[in-house]
Amino acid sequence: MGNVLWNGVVSLFLVLLLFCSSGAEVVTLDVHAARELIRSGHRYLDVRTEEEFKKGHVENSLNIPYMFNTPQGRVKNPKFLEQVSSACDKEEKLIVGCQSGVRSLDATTDLHAAEFKHASNMG
Repeated sequence: MGNVLWNGVVSLFLVLLLFCSSGAEVVTLDVHAARELIRSGHRYLDVRTEEEFKKGHVENSLNIPYMFNTPQGRVKNPKFLEQVSSACDKEEKLIVGCQSGVRSLDATTDLHAAEFKHASNMG
């Protein structure tokens, strides 16, 4: 009987641990789901370069590049989190997008680590 109780306690602990840690996972949305969320009030954060953004972007989107093009290649924007923090509230619902979904996934992961818990990746 003691083993059954102990196994139940351990199982409950593992389930709770899973649910607590899963809240930090990045949610990736398809384009259609992201479009509906943007229409319902979520803000679109475009993390492409300024050059890419100028070629076309989602209406009313905010452009804060996650990466910069340099002669040595692309480098991470060292002020990305600072710039997002000055433009967005940490409780704001954000859809983060780029060209292919790679930069936006990295950016969304960084945003979650910085307590932007309502940021979702569009991939």
